[in-house]
Amino acid sequence: MTSPAADVLHKPMANAIRALAMDAVEKAKSGHPGMPMGMADVATVLWRHFLRFDPQNPSWPDRDRFILSAGHGSMLLYALGYLTGYSKMSLSEIKNFRQLGSQTPGHPERDLDIGAETTTGPLGQGISNSVGFALAERILNARFGDDLVDHRTFVIASDGDLMEGISHEAASLAGHLKLGRLLVYYDDNKISIDGSTDLSFTENVQERFRAYGWHVQEVDGHDPAAIAMATEAALAVADKPSLIACRTIIGYGAPAKQGTSGCHGSPLGEAEVAAARDVLGWTSPAFEIPDDILKSWRDVGRRNAMAQQAWTDRLTKSTEQEEFTRTMAGVLPAALDETVLALKQKIAEDKPKHATRQSSGAVLTAVLPVMPELIGGSADLSPSNNTQVKGFGPITAPFYEGHYIHFGVREHAMAAAMNGMALHGGVVPYGGTFMQFADYCRPSIRLAALMKQRVVFVMTHDSIGLGEDGPTHQPVEHLAALRAIPNLLVMRPCDGIETAECWQLALHSETAPSLLALSRQGLPTLRDGTAENKSAKGGYVLSEAEGPRALTLLATGSEVSLAIQAQTLLKQEGIAAAVVSIPCFALFDRQDQAYRTSVLGTAPRIAIEAGIRMCWDRYLGEKSAFIGLSDFGASAPAEALYKHFGITVEATVAAAKKLCS
Repeated sequence: MTSPAADVLHKPMANAIRALAMDAVEKAKSGHPGMPMGMADVATVLWRHFLRFDPQNPSWPDRDRFILSAGHGSMLLYALGYLTGYSKMSLSEIKNFRQLGSQTPGHPERDLDIGAETTTGPLGQGISNSVGFALAERILNARFGDDLVDHRTFVIASDGDLMEGISHEAASLAGHLKLGRLLVYYDDNKISIDGSTDLSFTENVQERFRAYGWHVQEVDGHDPAAIAMATEAALAVADKPSLIACRTIIGYGAPAKQGTSGCHGSPLGEAEVAAARDVLGWTSPAFEIPDDILKSWRDVGRRNAMAQQAWTDRLTKSTEQEEFTRTMAGVLPAALDETVLALKQKIAEDKPKHATRQSSGAVLTAVLPVMPELIGGSADLSPSNNTQVKGFGPITAPFYEGHYIHFGVREHAMAAAMNGMALHGGVVPYGGTFMQFADYCRPSIRLAALMKQRVVFVMTHDSIGLGEDGPTHQPVEHLAALRAIPNLLVMRPCDGIETAECWQLALHSETAPSLLALSRQGLPTLRDGTAENKSAKGGYVLSEAEGPRALTLLATGSEVSLAIQAQTLLKQEGIAAAVVSIPCFALFDRQDQAYRTSVLGTAPRIAIEAGIRMCWDRYLGEKSAFIGLSDFGASAPAEALYKHFGITVEATVAAAKKLCS
């Protein structure tokens, strides 16, 4: 490595980033030039001398991961992508910054072909994803060894990232797990949108991270030699994640606006851009990079080609090649589906009355032995969530061979870390908490859906059926709110067989996360053990009416058994009712109109769910009724609550008689 202190290339290479950032934001009349200009020196040192990546092989499994947690500074990443030769990041894309259909949206969106490992922008998410990335690397290293898995995760994070509560959770977890392959560069520029960070953020960040168990250094973020020395020191620490606080000047080089909030989220303006060019000594026109500087950057993009080829050669010779390739490609084990079918058949034979959270635990017990890449955890609710399987030990530093993560009471960081694990590849993550606390996870759940990642959120105690803990812990509006997230498969199974089917669907879902809403209370087995996954269509006729259908009862989860009981009583009243189970609205909505009509029928409909009505009207029609909640729950045994709120067989029968009269 050329000594940065004597490196005449550093300044013009860093200024190339600054120039592209200024020009793109100015052309778009929108964006954040300050952070890319301020962190250009740090990024240049990292990408030139330390980061192991190959733009010609952007999905190289053993590449280092670079995460721009401060996603508002997206032009930093886009400039680096263009300069180092990612084929998808052309100069025309830089010029098309923040425009419809471009590869350069306002905040980075997951795309390995431009070097974007994760979608960032909501502050705190990227640094929290990085914990999952770093943890996945250690898990896979324990499984496949140094020859195939031996890389690091680098992050650039802002003041705002470290203000967000999720970063506190994630940093604490990273320190506990001793993730020494994680290095965060903190852009300590002392500026927020409102002005100086002193307005709201005066804690000692470095001491905070030391308390978490991190290795912490402070450097001048515009001194390449100091940045390089600090990075080398951080890389030498094996048992602690590292934070390098880089004291920088936001908008570095813009004479009137640097060091102020005026360059955080607005274009510099033509006059200030011209003045910055003078200060930086940058004489090239807008969007033009001198050939010698571009060549130097393209050389950086080629410097790991030999390392990538050497790794490929090792993989080819490895006895683990087939399994490693399968795992990293996200291909499920061949034995998975037959394992799920065998479990369904056993449940159908035994007909247990289990809570679906308990049934979920049975699925994990069956699946984990045939799916080693399935890695789970819970936010300090393992016995309640039924997420931990006997014989599959916890992941603890420095031994990462286990299959279970004790996330602690850190729901938001758990969800973000699971996203990072999925994004890294080679791991299929699941994590549990009470469904009420889905709100603590929601921003990360939304990003999992946006990024189309296979992540399984296990949410138990899904209704007033949890009973005595009361309304603070009883989900009421949550099903509706979660169903509103595009590309999220919210699944609420009615018994053990549907639970097994929903798990099977979640594991097969390559382009969407899944959320399992599971009961606390025991539920009867209602289904047969057929090989067909009936839940795959989202909704189906569980029990058809005897004779012409006079009424259709629609239900999910724990209320399906109420519908079955009501069907029996209605038959005695001469009302032929069908029962439809709809474990997943999203999947049901994907079916063609003919199928949905065949399931819903044309008769009057009653929906039964221990939640609010929202989302149900799409299925109900004009002549219909809803049996559910319109307010918060209460503290009492589950049976008393169902009776108190009128979610009963008797209420269903009464509503049916009224509709059919």
